[in-house]
Amino acid sequence: MSSKAFLVLLLLAVTPAAVAGGARTDKEPEIDPAVLTEGFLAAHPDLRWRAEGVRAYAEEDYAEAFEYLQRAARYADKAAQAMIAGMLWNGLGVAQDRPLAYAWMDLAAERYYHDFLVYREAYWNALSETERAAAIQRGQAILAEYGDDVAKPRLEKVLRQERRQVTGSRVGSVGPLTIVPFTGPMAGTGMTLRGDQYYADKYWEPKAYWRLQDEIWKAPLRERVDVGDVEQVDGAR
Repeated sequence: MSSKAFLVLLLLAVTPAAVAGGARTDKEPEIDPAVLTEGFLAAHPDLRWRAEGVRAYAEEDYAEAFEYLQRAARYADKAAQAMIAGMLWNGLGVAQDRPLAYAWMDLAAERYYHDFLVYREAYWNALSETERAAAIQRGQAILAEYGDDVAKPRLEKVLRQERRQVTGSRVGSVGPLTIVPFTGPMAGTGMTLRGDQYYADKYWEPKAYWRLQDEIWKAPLRERVDVGDVEQVDGAR
């Protein structure tokens, strides 16, 4: 998979149609770009570290990108896990390791998101029998550290802690709270965010947040982005 393809694929998780250059439809779920302030990202380390990884990736600082993406992966970010797989497959910022790349893509496909399943199968078909055995064996440690069973609770703990700090309520209601963004896409525009917009359950309540992620990633990305082909390497059987 090409580096450009993976970069676009990752950005798509935040603002799907806008990044791909297509027309946005009301039926396409997304994370509202307006809420992506520094404070919001600090409370969502999955998005924060993926964004840092994408930035470094775009600057072709692949070693730094790999480090940031690993941080995002610890908080169950499937897009970051998929990008790690692509970097390992192609040897970007890290030594090429096809069995380990498959293990990471298998993890990215853990929730059966269509595009990651497609790449997982393509990777598997390109591996030799020896590489397949190594991928299965080495994947156990990756699953134990980054799988949803352990990674989701990490993020859920952060979300709950940050939401408890919401001004004006002990039960999560934000009432008439108004937020003036000093960072993010709305900074300097003079526009404000309603509290119920910024603190919407889909961003802060764990079950709702995972549902949003599922809605963003469950459908194929066709007609919105070209994710490229798996690159074959010499000696593949």
